Amino acid sequence: MSRIFFLSAFVLIMFASCSNKTSEVQVQVSFSSELGDTTFDGRLLLMLSTNDEAEPRFQISEGLSGQLIFGQNVEGLTAGQQIVFDNDIFGYPYESLKDIPPGDYYVQALLHTYETFDLSTGHQVKLPMDNGEGQRWNRSPGNLYSTPNKVSISKGASNIQVVMDQVIPPIEEPEDTEWVKHIKMKSDLLSEFWGRDMYLGAHVLLPKGFEEHPEARYPLMIFHGHFPSDFGGWRTTPPDSDLEPDYVARFDVEGYNIIQQQEAYDFYQRWNSPDFPRMLIIEIQHPTPYYDDSYAVNSASQGPYGDAITYELIPYIEEQFRGIGQGWSRFLYGGSTGGWEALAVQVKYPDEYNGCFAACPDPIDFRAYCLTNIYEDENAYYYPSEHKKVEVPERRDYLGHISSSLRSTNHLELVLGDKSRSGQQWDIWEATYSPQGNDGYPVRIWDKYTGNIDHDIAEYWKENYDLRYILERDWDQLGPKLKGKIHIYCGDMDNYYLNNAVYLMEDFLESTTDPYYDGEVDYGDRAEHCWNGDQENPNHISRLRYNSMYVPKIMKRIAESAPAGADLTSWRYR
Repeated sequence: MSRIFFLSAFVLIMFASCSNKTSEVQVQVSFSSELGDTTFDGRLLLMLSTNDEAEPRFQISEGLSGQLIFGQNVEGLTAGQQIVFDNDIFGYPYESLKDIPPGDYYVQALLHTYETFDLSTGHQVKLPMDNGEGQRWNRSPGNLYSTPNKVSISKGASNIQVVMDQVIPPIEEPEDTEWVKHIKMKSDLLSEFWGRDMYLGAHVLLPKGFEEHPEARYPLMIFHGHFPSDFGGWRTTPPDSDLEPDYVARFDVEGYNIIQQQEAYDFYQRWNSPDFPRMLIIEIQHPTPYYDDSYAVNSASQGPYGDAITYELIPYIEEQFRGIGQGWSRFLYGGSTGGWEALAVQVKYPDEYNGCFAACPDPIDFRAYCLTNIYEDENAYYYPSEHKKVEVPERRDYLGHISSSLRSTNHLELVLGDKSRSGQQWDIWEATYSPQGNDGYPVRIWDKYTGNIDHDIAEYWKENYDLRYILERDWDQLGPKLKGKIHIYCGDMDNYYLNNAVYLMEDFLESTTDPYYDGEVDYGDRAEHCWNGDQENPNHISRLRYNSMYVPKIMKRIAESAPAGADLTSWRYR
């Protein structure tokens, strides 16, 4: 009797499981002839959402609310040509269309277009060129997409046709103002590498009295971070009186849009106060075909961005806007990606900069590549166990609640683009740190589907981009040049576990004695991502104050380290 009961229960469970899946779904995607007779290469993406709160293309994420997406490469796509999405096309979070529960969905297709690059290495690669949006596949000008339509997917066969008849329009470039200037320059170094003209840009904030004091030469603050559409955190007027308060769940704050405008206006007032130091601040635009910025270092697959920024862009800006133009007068700061860049650039170019302020930096020790030790772990996605299969987390909140795993996030990237072409976080680390493969694309640090780690590639990463290892290996040469220049800040509940690598870096720095690094490492109690060293204010406030909070430390550093005869007066007017 009990055996019959359990067998019946098993059959019912299996039937229920099968009934929640579709058996055969086919979606045929094409683009309208009204868009012209151009042929396209790229990544064709099919998206489905259970709600119409926004277009499906804006609802794709690794978080708990992320919707469905499937992707495949296309080459030479012509108008009217139909590309079929069937059960064999890889997707996220369901790996196959057959796994989708029956129901109503809003469907949308988008073609993320690729261009062909003939690299100086002799390779030909196809990649998405940034078009002024900062490598956002769902907003990139020139990409084709369809208007969302509501469809029903049944338990049996479902056949759906989607026609892309829209093109994302160009983005207007920001206009110069009295305070903020925008520059764009061709990089000879990058143009040679990529086989076409490549440009670097920057938004330059001018000091009070810039026009009235032509004799002044200024120190330079370089803010590293994700692609800035304009100079951030700057506003010359009070908050809009009719602004409808919004709610930001990340910080559990009402009216954060008003707070942001107020902080930007407060910075404008501080910038104009009599006692605020007169200096230049720049935010750099250096998107690559792999990401919204280059990570500001030289790399095999992205080219010499470190040299281009340090030896082409920075001197060009200093010449245009009367920068002092010497290493003692340049300072680096930023958070997250920008935090890693600030520290990496300081380490790679120790004489060209006089201090870095690295907040919540991306992994600076690859023994703690978030929660993976790429040198010792065999698999990035699962903890080692004989009988259990436990996934490695990727994101948490300050209480430890997990919203995504490392496997799921990497699988989403694999849908968005193969060969490190997703334009997302784990792929850009690969594009920056890995050697170039025989096909011209970055070599995988691990199998993107299984998570199995390639330890030969890990050794390449170690020798070239593991910042803690490089400092320890080369401290005899680097130590004297970096004394007093390294400042690192991180929340001890960083959402991406970045504090683990900071602990390892701190262990090394505090053990150095010849010379002692004489810098600073600090942590925010229960602070999440983007904590930047402010022990007085909550994270949602301090993250808006990068442009002014490090100024006192910079001024102290200048006083202690400026060489004899340095210009310490021309820029100190009131």
